[in-house]
Amino acid sequence: MKKKSFHKKTLGMAAAALALTAAVSAGSALAYFTTYTQAAGGAALQLGFAQTIPLEEVDNWTKHVTVQNTGEVPCMVRARAFTGSALEGQLTYSGDNWSPAGDGYYYYSQVLQPGETTPDVLDIQIDNTGMEEDFNVIVVQECAPVVYDGNNQPTGDWDNAVGTQEAQGEEAGEG
Repeated sequence: MKKKSFHKKTLGMAAAALALTAAVSAGSALAYFTTYTQAAGGAALQLGFAQTIPLEEVDNWTKHVTVQNTGEVPCMVRARAFTGSALEGQLTYSGDNWSPAGDGYYYYSQVLQPGETTPDVLDIQIDNTGMEEDFNVIVVQECAPVVYDGNNQPTGDWDNAVGTQEAQGEEAGEG
């Protein structure tokens, strides 16, 4: 009779040890599967930064603005001009693939690849009629990494926009 109870105790202890080992191992096995599984998706992870520089030329009271992508990733760009109160409302914008938005910026509709410059110029005409004082027209541009909306159309991630760099070209803004 003693022999039977010894086997039961031994088997019971072995089963308990096995169950305890399995319970302890389950956590690390679960961690392995949650850490190392791969998700399927269409968006590729892009590492790098977006950076642009505005290029300005001035002639005949018009600023001709282009933007060059000097960053490492494709980006979207937007630009606008600021003036003193004397010229408020005296600027006229025009340019292919540049369109106004409610926030005062003009958005370039094409994706700007690294190393590229916008082939379409944003012209900012300055109406200086009756102006005898010197004034500045300052162009501010921003870029944002390209993200794709639900219809797979490119758009800018404007919550992560990168601000303006110094303008290159003629002394921008003096009239």
